[in-house]
Amino acid sequence: MRLLHTMLRVGDMDKSIAFYTEVLGMTLLRRKDYPEGQFTLAFVGYGDEAHNSVIELTYNWGVDSYELGTGYGHIALEVEDVYKACEDIRSRGGKITREPGPMKHGSSILAFVEDPDGYKIELLSPSRRD
Repeated sequence: MRLLHTMLRVGDMDKSIAFYTEVLGMTLLRRKDYPEGQFTLAFVGYGDEAHNSVIELTYNWGVDSYELGTGYGHIALEVEDVYKACEDIRSRGGKITREPGPMKHGSSILAFVEDPDGYKIELLSPSRRD
């Protein structure tokens, strides 16, 4: 078994694709409209789906926002340098919601960014993860 993808419902497909590709540096792997079901799927990631886990963005036509609820936590991305990644993300228009620094009660260096729909994305240094 392997993890294939994580699905997120989005309110504006183009805005979400721009965030994940232009701000986080992922690649748009595929996108398809399903007119009979009135939805669009797009898959983004850092490598092909055959060898990597990816994110599935789902846009239900006519729905421009969702309540995230209290069950969702975050997606985690490993970055070489959390401080530099935040600078780069901020310069590309990304919203940093937790500035880079040590984890409370731990030693991992981390930060959080938010996508256009409010989903949290954790940035973690590869050297230590507590």
